[in-house]
Amino acid sequence: MDGEALKSIQAPIKERYRDDPESAVITLEAEGRLGEGVTCSVQTGQALVEAGLHPATGGSGAHACSGDMLLEALVACAGVTMSAVATALGLTLRDAKLKAEGDLDFKGTLGVDREAPVGFRAIRLTFDIDGDLSQDELATLMKLTERYCVVYQTLAGNPSIEVSHRVV
Repeated sequence: MDGEALKSIQAPIKERYRDDPESAVITLEAEGRLGEGVTCSVQTGQALVEAGLHPATGGSGAHACSGDMLLEALVACAGVTMSAVATALGLTLRDAKLKAEGDLDFKGTLGVDREAPVGFRAIRLTFDIDGDLSQDELATLMKLTERYCVVYQTLAGNPSIEVSHRVV
């Protein structure tokens, strides 16, 4: 897809959002169901993923780890966003490899040390970009990728999370 094709697809959507700002507010959903052993099955857009404990918490390694899935979502979102930004700006990228790494202290998750944090204490997102880009083009590409990447902005923004429950 080239920049003009992307812009022609997005133009009526952007116009609708300008004319009716509330139409831009969409609720995305994810659902899961407890499975065999200590697992949870999550339906993705393309497949059913069975998540389980990470080996560092007693898992077998046979199931997806939700922490890995979070990093994978960051990489996927950043890659799609970078591709869209490059396309919209008419920048040619031959290839780009993205890598997300996150540091966890499993003493917190397992309740071994109440002072140890539960969750990632640091995340690093690395881009290896193959393209003929000037320094200004690269800076713009990175700035806009960070600005428009939903998962990056969510992680960086510390959103409020509401938890509810019910017995069915």
